Amino acid sequence: MSMIRDLRAVVRPSRPTQRKDSGTYDTTRDPATPSAVVDCAVYRDGTRLETPAPLTPQEAMRQVRRDGGFVWIGLHEPTESEFAGIASEFGLHPLAVEDAVQAHQRPKLERYDDSLFTVFKTIHYVDHDQLTANSEVVETGEVMCFTGRDFFITVRHGGQGSLRALRHRLQDDPELLAKGPSAVLHAIADHVVDGYIAVASALQDDVDEVETEVFSPGRGRTPRGTDAGRIYQLKREVMEFKRAVSPLLRPMQLLSERPMRLIDPDIQKYFRDVADHLARVQEQVIGFDELLNSILQANLAQASVAQNEDMRKITAWAAIIAVPTMVCGVYGMNFKYMPETHWRYGYPVVMAVTAAICLGIHRTLKRNGWL
Repeated sequence: MSMIRDLRAVVRPSRPTQRKDSGTYDTTRDPATPSAVVDCAVYRDGTRLETPAPLTPQEAMRQVRRDGGFVWIGLHEPTESEFAGIASEFGLHPLAVEDAVQAHQRPKLERYDDSLFTVFKTIHYVDHDQLTANSEVVETGEVMCFTGRDFFITVRHGGQGSLRALRHRLQDDPELLAKGPSAVLHAIADHVVDGYIAVASALQDDVDEVETEVFSPGRGRTPRGTDAGRIYQLKREVMEFKRAVSPLLRPMQLLSERPMRLIDPDIQKYFRDVADHLARVQEQVIGFDELLNSILQANLAQASVAQNEDMRKITAWAAIIAVPTMVCGVYGMNFKYMPETHWRYGYPVVMAVTAAICLGIHRTLKRNGWL
């Protein structure tokens, strides 16, 4: 059982921060194979069989049925016509085939007569120098997996989430691949969930940055200077992440708890570990969502307080200016009998009294915090 003890070390993928490496961020198709097929290989006793020329899916399946083993076919964004021949050869259910071609599916696990159909949402963190109201923080892709007794088919959508490096790592452990298609399914599930963990860690930095800006205006920003659009954009990206994580928890629990004839018993127990990691990520994402709600509400409250302070200042100055306005308005009416109009000191006395009243109002308002 040494293979089982070393399983996690074998299938553990590199973190998405290395995604720009050609081995982990490959979106090309092999020109020697049909247009949508990235790779097609036969595995027997955990070893990839070398062939003089690349196999077509039909040739690979015929070889498996004749000599044993299983075939692993990887496709990238196949069209309906490109996938039709493969679906017919392997007896895939029409509903699953339709979902695999059209993409934009929720993470799920569906059981058909002779196969399992699993949908994973892949998440890619988009590096950015500064978070803005239009920043794209996460990109999503999809990996659909058809698991059969002697075949494993992956259908990938999106420009990220290549499985080439994962395939190479699995090929370096023949004892693991000898467990069949279920070992590949676990490796992909573990790979996807590990990607979630890395993206959650990167999102934590963005959430912390926004939180610091909202609650630490002393760093050169005022509360109203924090852009609510940036907070809302980050919340939208977190919601997109949540839509990828939450629906996947139930399928992982089913794979880990319910016996299935297409899943090797030695492999099934390791789906529990994937489910545990996924549950931890889900808690993080829910926490991000709730925290961003609080941050957004706090930001709006601070903006409202700042506006109220501005209105109080405007009102206070309007009250002060109202005094000389009233005095000037009275003396500007040019009535014949105006008070003190024929007294030498009438003008300076009126100005002095006006200034004193204005000063008294100013001091009172300032003492009360209006200015």
